[in-house]
Amino acid sequence: MRTIGRDFGDTARKVYAVASGALGNGKTCVVNSNGTVSVVALDSASQALGTEGVFNAATTTEISSVYDSNAGRVVMAYKDEGNSSRGTAIVGTVDAANNTISFGSEVVFETGTTDFTSMTFDSNSNRVVIAYRDDADSDHGKAVVGTVSGTSISFGSIVTWRSAAVEFIATTFDSNSNKVVIVYKDNGDANKGKAFVGTVDPSDNSISFGSAEQFDSSIEYVSVDFDSSNNKVVVLYKDNDNSQYPTVIVGTVSNTSISFGTAVVIQSNSHGGDSSAVAYDSTAQKVGLFYNAQSEGKAAVGTVSGTSITVNVRSYAFESGGAIRITAVYDENSNKIVVAYRDPQDSNKGKIALPRISGTDMIDPDGTMPSSGGAGSPIIFETGAVTRHIGLAFDSANKKVTIAYTDEGNSEHGTFRVLQNSFSNTNLTSENYIGITPSAYPTGAGAEIQTKGAVNEEQSGLTAGQSYFVQTDGTLGTTAGDPSVFAGTAVSATKIIVKG
Repeated sequence: MRTIGRDFGDTARKVYAVASGALGNGKTCVVNSNGTVSVVALDSASQALGTEGVFNAATTTEISSVYDSNAGRVVMAYKDEGNSSRGTAIVGTVDAANNTISFGSEVVFETGTTDFTSMTFDSNSNRVVIAYRDDADSDHGKAVVGTVSGTSISFGSIVTWRSAAVEFIATTFDSNSNKVVIVYKDNGDANKGKAFVGTVDPSDNSISFGSAEQFDSSIEYVSVDFDSSNNKVVVLYKDNDNSQYPTVIVGTVSNTSISFGTAVVIQSNSHGGDSSAVAYDSTAQKVGLFYNAQSEGKAAVGTVSGTSITVNVRSYAFESGGAIRITAVYDENSNKIVVAYRDPQDSNKGKIALPRISGTDMIDPDGTMPSSGGAGSPIIFETGAVTRHIGLAFDSANKKVTIAYTDEGNSEHGTFRVLQNSFSNTNLTSENYIGITPSAYPTGAGAEIQTKGAVNEEQSGLTAGQSYFVQTDGTLGTTAGDPSVFAGTAVSATKIIVKG
């Protein structure tokens, strides 16, 4: 690829680069990270929910989902009760144009009976890791590593990480240490809350573990996510030895071990309910904490600092009628947290709330800040009853969220939908504006871009002497947009001094 070059002639101020996408005549342009140039433009979409589809036409429970960013595929793992309750996985390809998913063939990863399935994607080894309880082997905790290739997945050998009964398994990937973290309730040791750190070996699809570390004396309903801005693991759970309060704690991974800070109670006047979810917001660099308490689906914002966390609750309720089987994932494209749950006060319908983090507050999707709870009108993704677990994954390539669940109204079949969140994003930043095109260029062609000091003569409707700013859609305006980028000064209706 040709890199940007500059002409240092006395009369011209311009650079040459390869066009990424067609460049129109007289268009404002940005330089991309790979050295190509593109016109300033908005990428946007309206809210849309794809039609319902089935990925397993049998009773399907214990569903978990993850997005494999290397393969560009979503993977769903579940207990296939139509096939002796075996642990099964399937690979899906999102059709962005139609908001649907096509699937490959099912692959069995555990011939015994699986429960409490949880998945994470190891972006260092480009492997999917599934942790689960093997009911056919005294409820022991086990894990298996999978490699996605096309529309299929192959697995390594099963590894036992706890040779005793376990429950409420949750997983995440620590991208700082390149380790997998499994948190769980240890039924074999007085229901203590514990964690294991795993290391994936991609050469043989194996995973090895360090020693278990305790973070609480008795727990239920544990969930976990990784805060990549602080390089910490955040664990949310119900503390049975402290009035069942919803509680959060921060973990630090070092080699094959994990250490924990001091636990923080989120609400001391409320039981933690029977569900929890953590979602890290990479834009706000904070974690959303979601749980069921006092017959409401509650949300709080956690700010990690060192090994501690501060929590702002504000009594924000994303569901006033209660929420169970809560799952959450951050949609980085729309800057919204997708919270899926079952509403027991509304015929167990499957619903989605879309709160956002602003500062240390949780706000509604429209940007308002409720005074006494509420998250706007939830999206109903299943009008019949949703049972057991809900699997969510964010497909970053297609900018979609996949929803996998058990549809009680359709013989408990494994069912999916694809959610497109509304967004309006620009490729313009405060630093990447480079100049204006003097003519049109097709994609892949070498393009001339007029830069600071050049006079572009391909404009219309300008006012001489007026300063103009680049707008987020690439047009010129007399007021600054967000970000504020100065385009230049007009010298006539058709001419502008670039970055004048």
